[in-house]
Amino acid sequence: MKNLTLLLLCIGTMVHWSCNDITSLVNIVSPNEKISVEFELDDTGAPVYLVRYEDEIVIDRSHLGLEFRDQPALMQGFEVAERSTDIVDESWEMPWGEQRTVRNHYQEMRVRLREKEAPARAMNLYFRAYDDGVAFRYELPEQEGVDTVIITDERSGFQLTGDHSCWWIPGDWDSYEHLYNTTKFSEIDALAKRNHPNLAQTYIPENAVNTPITMRTASGLHLSFHEANLTDYAGMTLKVDPEQLSLESELVGSSRHGYKVKRALPFFTPWRSIQISDDAAGLIESKLIVNLNEPNRLGDVSWIKPMKYVGIWWEMHLGKSSWDLASGKHGATTENAKAHIDFAAANNIGGVLVEGWNTGWEHWIGFEDREGVFDFVTPYPDYDLQEVVRYAREKGVEMIMHHETSAAPRTYDQQLDTAYALLEELGIHSVKSGYVGPIIPKGEHHHGQFMVQHFRRVLEKGTETQVAINAHEPIKPTGLRRTYPNAISREGLRGQEFNSSSVERGNPAEHLPIVAFTRMLAGPIDFTPGMFRIKLAPYKDSSQVNTTLAQQLALYVVIYSPIQMACDLIEHYEGQPAFQFIRDVGVDWDESRVLNGEVGDFVTIARKERETGNWFVGSITDEEARTVVIDFSFLEEGQQYKTTVYRDGADAHWDRNPTSIEIETIEVNAATVDTFQLAPGGGLAISLLRQ
Repeated sequence: MKNLTLLLLCIGTMVHWSCNDITSLVNIVSPNEKISVEFELDDTGAPVYLVRYEDEIVIDRSHLGLEFRDQPALMQGFEVAERSTDIVDESWEMPWGEQRTVRNHYQEMRVRLREKEAPARAMNLYFRAYDDGVAFRYELPEQEGVDTVIITDERSGFQLTGDHSCWWIPGDWDSYEHLYNTTKFSEIDALAKRNHPNLAQTYIPENAVNTPITMRTASGLHLSFHEANLTDYAGMTLKVDPEQLSLESELVGSSRHGYKVKRALPFFTPWRSIQISDDAAGLIESKLIVNLNEPNRLGDVSWIKPMKYVGIWWEMHLGKSSWDLASGKHGATTENAKAHIDFAAANNIGGVLVEGWNTGWEHWIGFEDREGVFDFVTPYPDYDLQEVVRYAREKGVEMIMHHETSAAPRTYDQQLDTAYALLEELGIHSVKSGYVGPIIPKGEHHHGQFMVQHFRRVLEKGTETQVAINAHEPIKPTGLRRTYPNAISREGLRGQEFNSSSVERGNPAEHLPIVAFTRMLAGPIDFTPGMFRIKLAPYKDSSQVNTTLAQQLALYVVIYSPIQMACDLIEHYEGQPAFQFIRDVGVDWDESRVLNGEVGDFVTIARKERETGNWFVGSITDEEARTVVIDFSFLEEGQQYKTTVYRDGADAHWDRNPTSIEIETIEVNAATVDTFQLAPGGGLAISLLRQ
């Protein structure tokens, strides 16, 4: 390629050019030379970039810039003051994750811009080219006479080159809990998704999409647009121009303040990322998002324990019990918690979550005056917190604390010190937090800078007290788990609980084969798999889970999280041979391989457990029956495995016969290639335990 000579010159060095050396176009290429980023200033002095994959233009000429309150935009009138490039090739170890070792290999270009005319402000742009995609971000350095800027808009453009197939959810400023839509780009209509009947909070101001959004071009190239290292900035949606086939960043705003971002100089924006792959599987295997974040700041994090857990949770969604004491059917009792601890201890399950343990649940959903309602240190009188923790410790089980804020973050902020001091005193190292409802104060949104700052404060408080955070109704994951490994998981999608809804008939069978190639690209998902009672009668006669039992097992492998819930009522697992897979399956992986898959149709993933060397395979499909071929060459040569297959029964169907399952032991080795049948809405789970 034309930039090969430049690459050779740059290896291990930093190369600089002054503005006098630059004509009109400069570029960088990925280490494998397939992806390139080209940069120039147009005739107006506006920064423009373009992305190629081999000979195909992926992103055509697109403009970059920022708009401010009380000062002119940084959009044009620039000259290049300096340009430098560097190549980085390093490896780092995940303390927990989909794989143990990650290679971080890229070429970076920094372009230092300054205005030609007074006041000659400066803006720096950074571009990176990886083998699995590209990214860019802005830097606003110190400026004479300016100490703080107020950003009203970020104008990062993404000019597409075709009417691609897209999998998207609307650019809701308060919720990611929408079903994914499958349309051509020109058919995206986020405004049609307003007034959702089953969301506690939602605000969709314009035709925009939330990220990640995944696309497939006519040539079969797969793209996913997202952001990385979201720090003290507003979350980014992408505004859609269906006629021009273009996207532009649209930051989540604050009507309380009338702007998107307020920052003191100097600062970096988050990275704007585009994952690029020949096939759908490559998107899942990409580590672009975590690589764009800074290294682990916490040092030794051995106190973070990936684990499976059960909990007092699903029974509330079924209506068997309630979160609040006043209802007369309170679920979070000492007796109920001990029953769950006993079950966990007997079944190789590391943790127990208890929701509804603390005072305040009588006054949360539907109330506007929710501030000051929840107390994060005071249990209800029928829940002996100290005794439950003592009993769990005796049984070798970790307790998971639950903090529902009811979207009143100022109340939670006020109690952070005391709440986390209690966790430290009790020796609890994990919290599931929740933010159900419209954000208080009014005018702020779940995905704006105000809440990004709040989530970071909570995460940092967790680092002080050795507590891992699993946030629900969160800001989206952007790879910060590399920097803060206690950001262990989060929700941020339409989860399992929607299957209990009486308003809609649950998540359709295609939901998770889309999620694997969209939301999961951003980071771990606390989806809460493991439903064995697929039809929800007698609790909810008209509701059900729209998968087979075999797919519920496969989800432990397919939908990644270092914490995985066995979410059903514990009595529904009694006498169930298929529960053995949940006892056996790992949660922390040495390596992961995507064996096959297509967005929205099916996916098959194999993962090798850390320490044990056991392998587990999961495959799921949409509403279509499917044949999948599994090549077991990922296994160690000469190693013997006890292989158990949990497959859909011959008559299995997500609706007509969802619990039909066959369990058999087969012989496989590294030379085996086998074919398996997936039922409509079905799945396949395989455990391969080293002998």
